[in-house]
Amino acid sequence: MTPDKKKLLRLFDDLEDSDRATLLDFAEFLQSRIRAPNDIPKIPKDIPRPPTESVIGAIKRLTATYPMIEQALLLNDTSVLMSAHLMEGRPAKAVIDDLEGLFSRHYEAWLHDQSGQVGGR
Repeated sequence: MTPDKKKLLRLFDDLEDSDRATLLDFAEFLQSRIRAPNDIPKIPKDIPRPPTESVIGAIKRLTATYPMIEQALLLNDTSVLMSAHLMEGRPAKAVIDDLEGLFSRHYEAWLHDQSGQVGGR
């Protein structure tokens, strides 16, 4: 096992159950950035926002809603918003509202980029 894997396992073992779930959710989010270009839809999916949703749940929903957005472009801003919720206690609803705006803006930019390409993608 590599040193990084050992370190990750050690850190994981030291976490409370809820923090372990958050770490696993975030790892799944990072893993979701890997995709085949031909499998990417051009139109967002219609996935409604549940009345009660966690920030991680919102990130998963928005990632599924906007699979055409390159996740690396969202990583920094998404991490900042998630940290504001987890570390600073910012309310989930406000963070999710900001996440929705972030994803929507990136989708609009993606559409603009697509219209400038010959034949689109």
